[in-house]
Amino acid sequence: MSTIFTKIIDGAIPGRFVWKDDQCVAFMDIMPQTEGHLLVVPRAEIDRWPDLPEDLAAHLFAVVHKISGALDDAFDKDRVALMIAGFDVPHTHIHLFPVDSMAEYDPAHAKKDATAEELDAAAEKVRAALRERGHGEFVPEA
Repeated sequence: MSTIFTKIIDGAIPGRFVWKDDQCVAFMDIMPQTEGHLLVVPRAEIDRWPDLPEDLAAHLFAVVHKISGALDDAFDKDRVALMIAGFDVPHTHIHLFPVDSMAEYDPAHAKKDATAEELDAAAEKVRAALRERGHGEFVPEA
């Protein structure tokens, strides 16, 4: 059975994509910890991140590195947080979100009522920053 992330990747469920390549995608989290919170997800349905083939894991972290720089540019926060939890969806995914403190890592603070307009605006900030950094070939149109 396909995961919700595969359904988003395949277009069966809408997603606000900021990155697409042949191995992974990145899209906005619908319950963001902070403005700019997004997920980097391999196209392959692999439940546990230690089970990723090494080349795919390396690719994901190369993409995470590029997107983190764009998040740093796009949002006025002290750092870009990275988290791999793996309990909510059985499909490896890496959370990236701009933060000012460890308190912002707490999922209890997720914004459960983020509007489409807020998510769209955050996605466009990330896309613009990725294009500015020279990664436009991977940045889909809104």
